[in-house]
Amino acid sequence: MNSTIGLRIALVGDKGNHAEPAHPKIESLLTELGTSAQWLLTEKITSEADLDGFHGIWVVPGAPYLNEAGVQHAVRVARESGVPFLGTCGGFFSALIGNALVNGVEEVVDVVEDQERYMALATPFTCSFTGQKASLTVKKSSRLAAIYGHADGLQEVFHCSWSLSREFMDAAVKGEMEFVAWDADGAPRALELKDHPFFLASLFQPELSSTATDVHPIIAQFLAASEQRALGTEASNDTTSAAL
Repeated sequence: MNSTIGLRIALVGDKGNHAEPAHPKIESLLTELGTSAQWLLTEKITSEADLDGFHGIWVVPGAPYLNEAGVQHAVRVARESGVPFLGTCGGFFSALIGNALVNGVEEVVDVVEDQERYMALATPFTCSFTGQKASLTVKKSSRLAAIYGHADGLQEVFHCSWSLSREFMDAAVKGEMEFVAWDADGAPRALELKDHPFFLASLFQPELSSTATDVHPIIAQFLAASEQRALGTEASNDTTSAAL
């Protein structure tokens, strides 16, 4: 990644909560890639303005977050302003909740403000995937399949033991959002937002199988999309300055 263009990535989450192994992994990976990343703790995000100046938003693992309302500000900025968005593990849940809010899904009422209502939507995995790889079925016409270069024989690392209920997930995906990957039981494990520069969320964690010399293609494409936004922002600023 080219840090000279001023690329800035927001890491939205609660650093160190739940002893998430992904947090130091993400920090180390982005540092080794020369990518500037800043933690935005969920309790410190009070409005969309807190996301100003970022070229990519990564909602990192760690659900339930200390302040889901702060996470939803980030999801909304990415969605409405075209900022590249990646959500992994808990970020997958927040992307779903954000879509449910947009589409007026009844089950999401008060979930953002009430952690007990949030956890009432939770359901355990039928088997434990903690730290293990699991097989995926990927929609062949999806952005995700294009990122992988194929849709067959895929396996990804999970590091969680619960999900949101299938009933809620099915109700939450409406409009421009769609599921694009499923586990062996047919449960949704990745989603995309159509007609967006880059909006992808997965319950699996590509950061856990990434190194600086072998970056997972999902992360590589997220950073590439963020870099394109940074370049576009820089060009726009140069044009504005020249006109003054």
